[in-house]
Amino acid sequence: MDRIESYGKIDLHLHLDGSLPAETILGLARKDHIELAADTEEGLRPYLTARADCEDLNEYLRCFHIPQVILQTAENLRIASCELGRDLEEKGLSYAEVRFAPQLHVLRGLTQEEAVQAVLDGFCQVMEERRGRIRLKAILCCMRGKNCTANMETVLTAARFLGKGVVAADLAGAEGLYPTRDFGEEFALARRLGVPFTIHAGEADGPESIWKALEFGAVRIGHGVRAVEDEALMRELAQRGIPLEMCPTSNLQTKAVNSLTDYPLRNFLDRGIRVTVNSDNMTVSDTWAGKEFALLSREYGLTEEEAVKLLKNAKEAAFEM
Repeated sequence: MDRIESYGKIDLHLHLDGSLPAETILGLARKDHIELAADTEEGLRPYLTARADCEDLNEYLRCFHIPQVILQTAENLRIASCELGRDLEEKGLSYAEVRFAPQLHVLRGLTQEEAVQAVLDGFCQVMEERRGRIRLKAILCCMRGKNCTANMETVLTAARFLGKGVVAADLAGAEGLYPTRDFGEEFALARRLGVPFTIHAGEADGPESIWKALEFGAVRIGHGVRAVEDEALMRELAQRGIPLEMCPTSNLQTKAVNSLTDYPLRNFLDRGIRVTVNSDNMTVSDTWAGKEFALLSREYGLTEEEAVKLLKNAKEAAFEM
């Protein structure tokens, strides 16, 4: 194992539905008699994992369809979150903030609260089994689109569960199609309720998306890659100590950056921006936090000193370490 891989102990940007292995999805589908596009792990993987030459974020997001079909009962959400937590602990992680959108799991009668409780039950089971070797927290995602009512319910749900396993809210989805500026109402409510939040920004949209997230009150930024295009924004991020949740493999797949040679992680580090390295989606991107560190070591020249700094940043940026 690459020594630097061992620094992948914390994952602050990890999606539940994008991180379920084919084995878990097949098992849940068979249990519920749900017909999938393939009935073997090998046959199913192309539907769950984005191509290395993925066209853009919108193509990347198509890989979430099958997991979302499966995760429509409390039992399946509990099993999925439990199996993910076990996998993370076995890989050596000590802390993870797992995000998901409860509004995407209500198609078969669950409420958003019931969906959240099911995921938290799975996390509690893992933490009890593993005797505290890993801590698992949840971030609840609002979704980009014309769904303000569902998003407002997500923020209210985050407030109800805050301190009870939920640590923050988020905004995810097709950033290029639904700009961040359109979601001010949701985060005004989050501020009133005292719910901290991160926002996916600067991935499929430019620096203006990050500026708007900061204006709303985001205390972390999901991805933030395109901040490199705006000198004033980089200074602002550094001065305010706003952490960036960067995800190298995912950022390459969604074309947020064209190659690792162009990856601005070191530029951000050198400017004093609190960069962290995360997996985003373990299945969709065929990765995990340690593998991201190994990739950066092998192909980006990440040094152990930089890896130490990234891990320190993650510890400090965690909502509830």
